[in-house]
Amino acid sequence: MQLLSLAEAIATHVHDGESVALEGFTHLIPFAAGHEIIRQKRRRLHLIRMTPDLIYDQLIGMGCAERLTFSWGGNPGVGSLHRLRDAVEREWPQPLTLSEFTHAEMAIAYQAGASGLPCGLMRHPIGTDLERVPGASLKTISCPFTGMALAVVPAINADVTILHAQQIDAAGNVLIRGIVGAMKEAAMAARRVLVTVEEQVETLKSEMNALVLPSWMITAASIVPGGAYPSYAQGYYGRDNSFYRAWDEIAREREVFLAWMERHVLALSDHAALLRALGVAA
Repeated sequence: MQLLSLAEAIATHVHDGESVALEGFTHLIPFAAGHEIIRQKRRRLHLIRMTPDLIYDQLIGMGCAERLTFSWGGNPGVGSLHRLRDAVEREWPQPLTLSEFTHAEMAIAYQAGASGLPCGLMRHPIGTDLERVPGASLKTISCPFTGMALAVVPAINADVTILHAQQIDAAGNVLIRGIVGAMKEAAMAARRVLVTVEEQVETLKSEMNALVLPSWMITAASIVPGGAYPSYAQGYYGRDNSFYRAWDEIAREREVFLAWMERHVLALSDHAALLRALGVAA
């Protein structure tokens, strides 16, 4: 495990044309890492996320992505992702290929990737058109023991999984508290794992239901206080709901979106500078 600045971690370990999963379910969303990918102008990325929201809207709108694998996309509690819709409906700033899964399919695909399997199995969904959704990867096989119809989904093995977490200890182990979603599986399925953390501590105090990623699993870590903002980090800061509401108008028109990204991401050196510009305490 390397302890690097976020800029150095992205420059070293995220390359054009790779598959990149930025996970974190409702909280611990790696906004700081996503912004650094945008600053470094990565292109032709295959973005993967169970629930792409604002950071994926920004990555797509800034021309970083050519493909999206996902199970739901939107601005939680607000509405559409306008940059995602623009890419799908009008191919701006470039065409975006979609691979659509359900939540269950994504979870099983990550689990299969983490288990070293080429695919994962689940009960076949009844009375749906999921197999006919454009870009769907769902296939049907018969159980060799019972003849039951089973759904098969291909494993997800991202080139890079990027996570945000609460703490890293002196040995490089990473602590994640709160809702963990598919973070563990996404990390275990990836070829490289980058983590941003709120702070470094000498030893971790793991609570019940907390998740600890061992140092041998981590490729590089960066200490980035507030790195999940405007989502939340349990035990550190809450979700900025006003930002999510404001994003609906910011992202609605291309010119307004580009001006905001230029001012708040491209023109700033790092995430700390963004928090200062927005008047947010890290």
